[in-house]
Amino acid sequence: MESTRQPVSARARILGAILAVACIGLAVVGSVTFIVQRERAFADIDKRLDSQVSSLQSVAAAGTPTVAPDPALTPATPLNIRDYPSVDLYLKNAVSLLVPGPNEASLALIDGTARYRPTTLSGFDISRDTAFIHRVVAETRTARTAVRGTATTPQGALRYIAVPVTKPGDPERGVYVRAVNLDRELAPVSASALTYALAALVMLAAIGTVGWFVVGRLLSPIRHLRDTADAITLTDLGARIPEQGNDDISAMTRTVNSMLDRLEGSVDVQRQLLDDVRHELKTPITIVRGHLEVMDATDPDDVRSTREIGIAELDRMTRLVEDIDALASVEGADVLTVSDVDVTALTRRMGDLVAVIPGHTWAIAAIYNGVVAGDADRLLQAWLQLADNAAKYTPEGSAIDLGSDADSSHVHLWMRDHGPGIPPAARHRIFRRFDRAGGSRGISGSGLGLAIVDAIARAHGGSVAVTDTAGGGATFTIALPLRAEHLPSPVRAGDVLLQREAVE
Repeated sequence: MESTRQPVSARARILGAILAVACIGLAVVGSVTFIVQRERAFADIDKRLDSQVSSLQSVAAAGTPTVAPDPALTPATPLNIRDYPSVDLYLKNAVSLLVPGPNEASLALIDGTARYRPTTLSGFDISRDTAFIHRVVAETRTARTAVRGTATTPQGALRYIAVPVTKPGDPERGVYVRAVNLDRELAPVSASALTYALAALVMLAAIGTVGWFVVGRLLSPIRHLRDTADAITLTDLGARIPEQGNDDISAMTRTVNSMLDRLEGSVDVQRQLLDDVRHELKTPITIVRGHLEVMDATDPDDVRSTREIGIAELDRMTRLVEDIDALASVEGADVLTVSDVDVTALTRRMGDLVAVIPGHTWAIAAIYNGVVAGDADRLLQAWLQLADNAAKYTPEGSAIDLGSDADSSHVHLWMRDHGPGIPPAARHRIFRRFDRAGGSRGISGSGLGLAIVDAIARAHGGSVAVTDTAGGGATFTIALPLRAEHLPSPVRAGDVLLQREAVE
């Protein structure tokens, strides 16, 4: 069953990722800030509560809190009220002298009962909270030093310290309680967190808005790519993506445009090849059909003549198909088996092969003693094609020379004839498919031989060229890089066609 989910655009996914990262970052920063502020507030509250122990000791020592608190006294120091006659009197004085600050409350307990509270309530009242009182009494029943704790009450969360007060000889057991309302104390921290949250939401909205336009602009070449791909057909491959900027997206745009250029060139070449093949096959088919239509089936001589013509034309079509297949194999991927080719051995082998071609005098004029990187069989195929071409277009009985030499950068495999030569205006066209130099040399053929030579040379990173022979004729030279570090990608004959056309 096919999914019915709507696809999510890249723009939305990228923006979602940006917002997710921003949201996580803001949340982490906000949470850490809130926790740090909250812990700092707790530490300040505990410090204020601990200072009450020192103040209580001052009251016990001098009967007045005007005496500076002793910092050596901590909540773990037992309270000593020997200067007071009773626990009750001490707690009464302590409550009246140690006035609570804002958001604070104090209370004196005698034997588990609330006895004294400040007359002026600058904070809040805990004297009527029986549950809180019972909790404090239970926690301090056996304690000799201060007890610190946190309790939840109807008035909010309280952070408190309870200091047991006893005196030898006095049966009463007292407790001094100082509490801080955490909700009120932490209200500024909560307000700060809320303000931060609102600011973070505004920031996320700003990031989302700006990101929507920025991501849209960055992805516009991809949308153009999609639209261009939708618009491309085999009859119209000319659409291209506008290039903007100098970043990864623009680099991708240039790569895609380059790919479209190659695709358009490949399709044009294929179309040209089909047109050329159709044109080349039309003539022999027309000839065979015409002779068959007018043939007198009762005349043996006419039948024999028509048969010979048909076989000859079929042979020509067979050679054409074989040449097309050879050209396709040269243009195919992984066509070369590269090794160090002994040019001396290759030249001598070439001389042995052409020696059996009748009608001409063959001679090796020069031999290069060295090696070149390449495919020996393909190089021999190209060289033999030049020999076949020379044999076709050179008068019978004439001499044809071949040889190899080198300069500082290239090895040359050449074939030199003494025929009619090639006009300069035709030299850039003869390496095209099905081109026969305008038919000026008067010899029939498929017109693919030199295209095969050119394709093999280019597959080796080299080239093929034609020049005049001294005294008349043409010299074809295959130039191969002497020290090629690597061979290029397999060549396409279409590249030859397009580059040759650019010269015109």
